[in-house]
Amino acid sequence: ADLATARAGAERHAEALAEAVAAERECQLALEAAQARVAEAQSGVSVAQSGVNAAQNGLNAAQAGLDRLRGRQREADQRAAAAAKQLARLEAAVKAAQDEAARLSRSVVDAQESREQAQAAVVELEEQLAEAEYAAELEAEPTTDTRDELAAACGVTRQAEMEARLTVRTAEERVRGIAGRTDALLRAAQRERQDRARAAADRERRRRQAEIAAAVADGARAALNALEGSLARAAEERDEAERARGQIDAELKQVRLRVRELSSELDSLVNRVHGSEMARTERRLRLEQMEQRALEEYGIELEPLIAEYGPSVPVPGEPPVPYVREEQEKRARTAERQMTQLGKVNPLALEEFAALEERHAFLTSQLEDLKKTRRDLLLVVKEVDDRVEQVFAAAYEDVAREFQGIFQRVFPGGEGRLLLTDPEDMLTTGVEVEARPPGKKVKRLSLLSGGERSLTAVAFLISIFKARPSPFYVMDEVEAALDDTNTQRLLTLFEELRQTSQLIVITHQKRTMEIADALYGVSMRGDGVTQVVSQRLREKV
Repeated sequence: ADLATARAGAERHAEALAEAVAAERECQLALEAAQARVAEAQSGVSVAQSGVNAAQNGLNAAQAGLDRLRGRQREADQRAAAAAKQLARLEAAVKAAQDEAARLSRSVVDAQESREQAQAAVVELEEQLAEAEYAAELEAEPTTDTRDELAAACGVTRQAEMEARLTVRTAEERVRGIAGRTDALLRAAQRERQDRARAAADRERRRRQAEIAAAVADGARAALNALEGSLARAAEERDEAERARGQIDAELKQVRLRVRELSSELDSLVNRVHGSEMARTERRLRLEQMEQRALEEYGIELEPLIAEYGPSVPVPGEPPVPYVREEQEKRARTAERQMTQLGKVNPLALEEFAALEERHAFLTSQLEDLKKTRRDLLLVVKEVDDRVEQVFAAAYEDVAREFQGIFQRVFPGGEGRLLLTDPEDMLTTGVEVEARPPGKKVKRLSLLSGGERSLTAVAFLISIFKARPSPFYVMDEVEAALDDTNTQRLLTLFEELRQTSQLIVITHQKRTMEIADALYGVSMRGDGVTQVVSQRLREKV
């Protein structure tokens, strides 16, 4: 009955909730319509605002173009005024040049007349001089006074002629210069006239452009006024849409509050119903699990289990006792603890034992194989050690014998030998070098001078070379610390080695180079590139 009442209340709340949802949907639709109108109004405002901005930008651009045109017109007027002044100056200069040319032309004419008169006077004086000379030849005792007077007059006349020629030449040069200057001034005046004509054309073009810009500005102002009116109307529509939207939002808020209250009541009822159903389901699942467990663990179905082992059936025993739940649970825990102590039964113990036994036999055979292999390896190591000891002993004896002889050759009268640090163990022993040059009592190599140590080391190397020869040897400045005498002794040993082997010696000593068959050197050219130079000193026989 309670469940039916709860379901009826839930149904009523569900109907109320459906009505609230429908009302909310209607409010939502109204809100969406209002929002659409607001969006349309805002889009209209945006379009109008963009148009206003475009018109304002066009007006600003037109005003800027008009200002630029006016500035250009002022600049052109200034350039025209300057050109007019320059043209006036040039015309005045042309007129002055023309007057100067006329004056100079007259001077040239006067100078030419003077030159002709001077030439006529010179001709007359020359005739008089010739007559005087002829008359003097006719006289028995001629006089020189007349001739001198005529000669002097002739010289003065010639001087006057020369001055007249210079005056004419000067006047001609000045006339040519003034003519060139006149041409240049005329060309400059022509250019100024052309500039004035172009300036006038530019002024006319800018005047027309200014008229067009003014017309464009007037049109832009008219468009701006129209757009401002449209913007005001759009703003009014937007305000109306905002007020309608506010009203719809208030109504929607009330509806949502009512829906929230109904939803909370519905949730509480649903939770109560759901809790009852969950409890009933849990009990049913628990019964099913117990039935399944009894069937799996004991192989008995639910009805026979209840009939045989239910609470109404006495517990078997001597004598049977009634069923008490607490006592039976205690007995069950005790039995489970005893089973845990016993542990789990492993039905595969025999198979695991057989596998382990087989594994043990395999590992035992492998261990025997390893022991046998170890014994074989120890035998091989013993043979290798014996062979190494034999080879080392033979090599040591040969090198020690060669060292004594070579040391006496490089240090005549001296004594040198090789000693083993541990003769009993040839595998771990070290080798010491004793060297006593003539006149010294030292036996250790560390007490010798640098040249003596170097020569002793070379003697030891050559002893090894002689004891165990090789096809070739490479030596790097082994005689650098030796004097001439010791170098000559070392070169004698080199001569012996070269009989059976090839020697490659890196050296700076000339005496070593002299005994070589071929020389190889590296030099650097002027461009920084190295070059290998070779020279054969003696041919092969």
